[in-house]
Amino acid sequence: MSVLERFFQDAANFIWGTPLLILLLGGGVFFMLYSRFLPFRYFGHAINVLRGKYDDPSDPGDINHFQALSGALAATIGMGNISGVAVAIAMGGPGAIFWMWVSAFFGMATKFFTCTLSVMYRGRDSAGKLQGGPMYYIREGLGKKWMPLASFFAVAGFFGATPIFQANQIVQATKDILFVPNGMALDNIYLDLGLGVFIAILVALVIFGGITRIGSVASKLVPSMVLLYVASVILILMVNYGEVWSSLVLILTDAFTADSVLGGAVGALIITGARRAAFSNEAGIGTAPMMHGAAKTKEPVREGLVAMLGPAIDTLVICTMTGLCILVTGAWKYGDLNGISLTAKAFGDSLPGVGPYILALCVLIFAFTTLFGFAYYGQKCLSFLIGARYASLFNYWYVFLILVGSVATLQGVVAFIDVAYGLMAFPTMIGAIVLAPKALKAAKVYFSGVEADE
Repeated sequence: MSVLERFFQDAANFIWGTPLLILLLGGGVFFMLYSRFLPFRYFGHAINVLRGKYDDPSDPGDINHFQALSGALAATIGMGNISGVAVAIAMGGPGAIFWMWVSAFFGMATKFFTCTLSVMYRGRDSAGKLQGGPMYYIREGLGKKWMPLASFFAVAGFFGATPIFQANQIVQATKDILFVPNGMALDNIYLDLGLGVFIAILVALVIFGGITRIGSVASKLVPSMVLLYVASVILILMVNYGEVWSSLVLILTDAFTADSVLGGAVGALIITGARRAAFSNEAGIGTAPMMHGAAKTKEPVREGLVAMLGPAIDTLVICTMTGLCILVTGAWKYGDLNGISLTAKAFGDSLPGVGPYILALCVLIFAFTTLFGFAYYGQKCLSFLIGARYASLFNYWYVFLILVGSVATLQGVVAFIDVAYGLMAFPTMIGAIVLAPKALKAAKVYFSGVEADE
């Protein structure tokens, strides 16, 4: 296992080099400047779309705008927000949070373009069903000669839509939060595997029901999980209110010095922040366009606006709160802690007794909703590659990977995800940049209509 983990860590460091950083952050800057901040002028309209003001049950698609955003958030607001932020701080120090902010801000523009395109260039799978996502907007928008790039995304997505991180951290959280404090310090592969089997059974009950069940479950769980987690962190910040301002200052100063961990290697810190932001809100990676591509709408720009809200909710709000929670409690200074263990330390110190159990509940909801969404993504990738009739086979592969994730190490799991996400980003961003003029033209037509109606 150590050899395999080392391979994935080396591969992740290679893939997440300067070219990919330029593609993700530079691509976001390009979308922002190219559109002249056009989508950002219609935040109010985006909220109205999300509220269902323009929903039409007869429109093509499978789920409404709110369910699409909930489904996408279910796959992004998850362990990336609780454990991923902790990993970023452990690897890069407090300054990594600032670069997560930067990545998320420009990622909003990326989400608008990629998810607008995912509806604009929806295609039919082998069963004749309407589908969306990077592989479809590459094939439908750029033509057959671009099929290798579309297929490359689907192959990378098959491995990127994996449950191993979520399964790994559910197991770790269960042991750290529930077992260890109660004197049950059981650390063996059989316990981990047993928990993995339990997780696999619960996930299977939902994912075998398809996108409709996933969207329905996500739309019910996501709002409640966000409110519960936000309320808990606000309470922790109130308990440690004297440290909030100094922690914000530390984030800003450390972002340009990296003195805490990386010894002045600001470039490495930027990459760390971008990697964890990509894992958290997936802007530019390509998974969310697959979910938003299933929305019931005839207006691609509407779905782009709804999707744009994702990074704001996910990274600028939820991840920031997690980061502050870890910093104000001083938990980040414990060098032997990482991932969910670091967040659990922060909750336990500020909310003794109940804190770990609140986090445990949040972790379960966050992680399971993420698991539901990722299963849908993987099915779409496999369907694109070998046909819709075989898409359900992915569920069996997915359930098997839950068992793998339950016994793997955190370092190996994070490296594997980084490799897959990095590979997915190339076709997603290249296709979106080439098709950007088509999306912007549609946006201008749509927004002119919105202004005329108002």
